[in-house]
Amino acid sequence: MKHLFIVNPKAGKGKALQLIPHIKNAFKYSNEEFIIEVTKGEGHATELVKRYVNKENYRVYAVGGDGTLNEVLNGIANTESCLGVIPSGSGNDFIKSIYKETLAENIIEDTIKGNTKIIDLAKVDDRYFLNISSVGIDAEVVDNAKVFKKYPFISGRAAYIFSAIVTIFTYKYRRIQLIIDDKEITLENTLTTFANGKYYGGGMKVAPDADLQDGLFDICTVDKLSRIKMFTLFPKLIKGTHRQIEEVCFYKAKKIIVSSKDEITVNIDGEIVKRKDVIFELIPKGINFIIPRS
Repeated sequence: MKHLFIVNPKAGKGKALQLIPHIKNAFKYSNEEFIIEVTKGEGHATELVKRYVNKENYRVYAVGGDGTLNEVLNGIANTESCLGVIPSGSGNDFIKSIYKETLAENIIEDTIKGNTKIIDLAKVDDRYFLNISSVGIDAEVVDNAKVFKKYPFISGRAAYIFSAIVTIFTYKYRRIQLIIDDKEITLENTLTTFANGKYYGGGMKVAPDADLQDGLFDICTVDKLSRIKMFTLFPKLIKGTHRQIEEVCFYKAKKIIVSSKDEITVNIDGEIVKRKDVIFELIPKGINFIIPRS
């Protein structure tokens, strides 16, 4: 099997780039072929991966954060190649659902020697995602967190916390309509998440019961909260205890249609788009994923 590493030089404020010597060292005594490609900008990872996997099968590793993983995923989707991640971004949320030792020194070797598992794949309109997509205040927090991530002394989690505080005071509620399979819901949206994995936003456990192999989204809706009550929401999201809040509801479904009269901010594995209408679909057993050796 051939190995392809897609490295985002900006991920983790340069941390991903520093892993290249360690990747090379992992193959020091191996005859297996490996290729390292460094991305040059937004969308380049998808382009690079397609160039390789359209010719033959690879074990493809996203070396970066959740945004890098999403770009690589969109290059590998609908092929027989396997996807893995060497977490080296600011959040690294998806890996938390499948591997607990995210700071282990041997994560590179553990991933290279890991076994593959078929897991569910999610799609929003024409873009694939693995972890979590959302609309509402949390999506705007992700958007605003990009400003704080630029400061070298602020960690990924701290960037989200600072962004959350600022966004709470500036957030504008949007009325949205949801069709969850055959159930219709209308709410003054604080946030709504569509989860395949459990964690997002730098470690918030928004979907405690999410299962990457059950063929269903875990949907969390939060109706309109007061500004004061919003401050109680985020600490509970971190712990995964937000079910205690009266305005919080959970659902499971394969397909969700979201519509709004006003444009809403949509977070897709950390990438932000603006839409009025969005369709979410869950593709059971849609991707071969590399599970790091424990």
